[in-house]
Amino acid sequence: MSQPITRIFDLLTESIAQYNKPDVFASKLQGEWVKISANEFIDSINQLSYGFLKLGVKKGNKIAIISESRPEWNIVDFGIQQVGAISVPLYPNITVEDYKYIFQDADITYVFVGDETLLERAQEAAKTAPGIKAIYTFDKIKGANYWKDISENEDKENKSKIETIKKSIKSDDLLTLIYTSGTTGKPKGVMLTHNNIISDFEGCKDYFPIDAECRALSFLPLNHVYERMVLYLYMRLGVSIYYAQNMGTIAEDLKDVKPQIFTTVPRLLEKVYDKIVATGYGLSGLKRRIFLWALDLGLKYDPNMDGGWWYNQQLKLAQKLVFSKWQEALGGNIRMICSGAAALQPRLARVFWAAGIPVSEGYGMTEASPVIATNRVKPLDLRIGTVGPVIDGGTIKIADDGEILYKGPNVMVGYYNLPEQTKEAIDTDGWLHTGDIGTLVEGKFLKITDRKKEIFKTSGGKYVAPQVLENKIKESVYVEQIMVVGEGQKFPGALIIPEFAALKEWAKSKNIPYASDAEIVKNNDANKLIMEEVNRFNKEFAPYEQVKKIALLATPWTIENGEITPTLKPKRKVIMNKYKNLIDAMYE
Repeated sequence: MSQPITRIFDLLTESIAQYNKPDVFASKLQGEWVKISANEFIDSINQLSYGFLKLGVKKGNKIAIISESRPEWNIVDFGIQQVGAISVPLYPNITVEDYKYIFQDADITYVFVGDETLLERAQEAAKTAPGIKAIYTFDKIKGANYWKDISENEDKENKSKIETIKKSIKSDDLLTLIYTSGTTGKPKGVMLTHNNIISDFEGCKDYFPIDAECRALSFLPLNHVYERMVLYLYMRLGVSIYYAQNMGTIAEDLKDVKPQIFTTVPRLLEKVYDKIVATGYGLSGLKRRIFLWALDLGLKYDPNMDGGWWYNQQLKLAQKLVFSKWQEALGGNIRMICSGAAALQPRLARVFWAAGIPVSEGYGMTEASPVIATNRVKPLDLRIGTVGPVIDGGTIKIADDGEILYKGPNVMVGYYNLPEQTKEAIDTDGWLHTGDIGTLVEGKFLKITDRKKEIFKTSGGKYVAPQVLENKIKESVYVEQIMVVGEGQKFPGALIIPEFAALKEWAKSKNIPYASDAEIVKNNDANKLIMEEVNRFNKEFAPYEQVKKIALLATPWTIENGEITPTLKPKRKVIMNKYKNLIDAMYE
């Protein structure tokens, strides 16, 4: 086993070089998978670090990376680390105004971008950030600074300088500034050290059933600390990392790469499930009955319980006839899917586990580097419907008001330039106040119930947790997005964007005209269908929690329109302001 590491760049010598794989990274270019070997990866990083020295980059300088996931992102990340500079990774799809704010707030000196579109947006934002000396591109673009032009060949002098700088870097030195995509206000720069992130992946790695023979498919953005931490974990264990071409090619890339592991958000698993179910419902005769029988078995599955001889025999048959096709669609080798960023519907976890595809739900936040708790696949230690036990080295307690408090070596240093907000987040005893409400099931398994700031009170004085309702109602195949409202009102209501593909199939089966999304949301029968779906789930809630009225919207909420965060959480104030008239009409 490789030696303990104290700085992230130690992964290069203690893991990457030790495993010496021919495909540390791979990405698809012009239809072919192009692999980067351990030596190529390390050489590229060193040459970039020497180039940073020549540019005059100093320890503590801030360098921004704005790009889709690609190996160049990782090379720049490590190149920045080796000169003691601080990386500031940004989402490619946030607004130019956010770029302007972050460039100024972080005092950015250099910017790396992926393509021409991002170059134009970065150039626009840089006009108000005089500290930026240059912008470099990963794609070759006429008239732009190409990132590889920075690289310098090794000589005794620059090698000695880099080694001296690396020796001076301590585990508690700042590694990165990650600006959170808050649902309110300006982004806040979370300060994370080398040790913060190392302690997080060291606290998780023993629960991942993977080794140096494995491949991972990566498609979540690398500026999100979860995917970045997991990639460091992969490197630590010698796992090869393959980048999906884009979100639209994931199905094709899974079949190509045949990975043992990938990380995802629940929405992607929901879409996979919905597509499979829609295909199953489209079958006829015996095939349809077999599919529905297998699905029903899967929805009853619990990995912690023996279903008994008869159930187990049926499940074996269902796995052979139906679920084996699910496994093939994901490449056929999956040992574990990691789900985070939002609540995973228990039915999804059950049916994927039944199909022989283990799904591990975890929980965390950027301020904790990010994982706080996770369900374990190896050894099996999980409860469906929870986010699992706290990670090794961490401690959880539930405050009197239900808020989850966390303490561990992965907790951030604080918010950049925001001492007062840092004090609000981390109390004098070192507890990180997560802002999430939760309970400990069986005294061990953490269950998230809502966001503290999002719980509202009806005019009857009853508290309603909107996330719980939203997560439940989203189980409907006809609901794509939902936001529950009702602060100070007699009852909760909901804004709903339907799953239009499913709604179109329903309309076809009922001979209802479907001219457009905008027309169908006005259709009385369509509204009645969605309300019936809502009422189906309402039965599981107290009368004061039940959604009594809905408004269907024709246009999905997007990051670009500022309605959801890059991690797909609704910006409630923005949405409520935008649809104020519709919401008011529910209560007239």
